[in-house]
Amino acid sequence: MPFSVLLDANVLVPNALRDTLLRVAEADFYRPLWSQDILAETRRTILRLRPGIEPSRLDTMFTCMNAAFSDAMVTGYESLIDGMMNDMGDRHVLAAAVAGRADVIVTNNVKHFPEAAVGPLHIEVLKPDRFLCLQYDLAPAEVVEIVKRQSNDTGRSAGKPRLTVAKLLECLSDGGASKFAEQIRGHLAAAGLPRPSPTAATPRLVE
Repeated sequence: MPFSVLLDANVLVPNALRDTLLRVAEADFYRPLWSQDILAETRRTILRLRPGIEPSRLDTMFTCMNAAFSDAMVTGYESLIDGMMNDMGDRHVLAAAVAGRADVIVTNNVKHFPEAAVGPLHIEVLKPDRFLCLQYDLAPAEVVEIVKRQSNDTGRSAGKPRLTVAKLLECLSDGGASKFAEQIRGHLAAAGLPRPSPTAATPRLVE
């Protein structure tokens, strides 16, 4: 069975990063986890950054996420929150990781999860860039194909232009996965394909 990974709200906000993480999960590299509190925080953040987005679009997105990963929603963690020893604002995240038996928490706020708090719980905390690089190391060709399919699929649901691989990798860099994006560029170059050059792209948080 794939190992379990709790995805914090800050890695679910950028559209490209969220999509890559979920596509890698869909390919059975790992089992994703989240909580209602995490999704609520994701929703609030996206609406703050993109106030013009219809809230119903986010509700639809979360419904699709829960349908695609029917065992991802962690419940019954509320009683554990007060006993967590990490940053006060992210104790609900660590509590959900414990309740969901997560092996890893993927977050950009690693400083909110000090070793003294997560070590005794046997939970590893990784930034999304490091996490995706590790998945690439496990199966480089498969992960590259995931990114290429992601590029092909972008823009379809909203009728927007497709993101090229180069622009998608730039979005991933902007979303906190710069080393991973560089790994993909290097792989494509080594395979004899044109190396995607970074471009000035603006990440689309929601398609």
